[in-house]
Parts: sequence; structure tokens; C-alpha cells
Amino acid sequence: MAYLQTHFWPGGTEAQYQATVAVVHPGDGLPQGQLVHAAGPTDGGMLILVVWDSKESSERFMSETLLPALPLDGGLVGPPEERVAEAVAFQQP
Repeated sequence: MAYLQTHFWPGGTEAQYQATVAVVHPGDGLPQGQLVHAAGPTDGGMLILVVWDSKESSERFMSETLLPALPLDGGLVGPPEERVAEAVAFQQP
């Protein structure tokens, strides 16, 4: 089942986001299991939306890739505000 995840970094900037993604995403696309990745600046920080193929893929990425890489020089700082959900609907074109 698809797994939705949002992260909001208060005070985060696009430059910090780019620095973080450059380290934790493979150069040729998305991490294994990640189906959709979108990000943008919003009032007061940086918002990221990710759709995973499963909760397990999300947890594996967080524990094996993202968390061990933090903190990053020039990257997003501190823990984000997170929301997650098992998707009840997921449509693709």
C-alpha cells in the first residue's frame, strides 16, 4: 500500500533542501521505493511531499540513508514537522 509522508522544516531554505537531496538521493533518480517526490518553499520554511511504495521503504530510507547523513553542512537543520498516512487513494496518469 502506498505511504504518504510530508516533512516541513521551519526556517528551511531551498538551498538547504538542494544540499540535503544532493547527498541522500541517488544521482540518477529517486531512492528505492520512492514513487513521487515534490518540494517547495512555503511560508516559514520548506515543505517536502513523498509517496513511497510502502511504509517499510520509507523506514529503510530514513534509518539507512537520511538519518546517518545528518547533519549535513549547508543542509536542512533539525527535525522536521512530519505527517504520515497509509494512502487510501493513489492515482497516476
